[in-house]
Amino acid sequence: MKISEFQELIRNLYFKKDSKRGINNTFIWLIEEIGELATLLNEKLIDPAKISEELADIIAWTTSIANLMEIDLEKALAFKYPDKCKKCNANPCQCEN
Repeated sequence: MKISEFQELIRNLYFKKDSKRGINNTFIWLIEEIGELATLLNEKLIDPAKISEELADIIAWTTSIANLMEIDLEKALAFKYPDKCKKCNANPCQCEN
């Protein structure tokens, strides 16, 4: 699935609810999902299936924020992350930090 297709899916499924909730409360949901991921990553035995679910939730909530802000994620990602590092112009990145 392309990022644009996923963004449209999330828009179709949740935009009405997200609009009612508002951007601040939608952001709080995103932070809660990040907290759940942090908790899982701090366990001695990390369960990849649970991590996968949390990562999917984080991407979905991030996408909801993009929809509320009318940001095309596919364009934003292509601009921010072109086929090379924006600092050193290499692929893979050759930056020291």
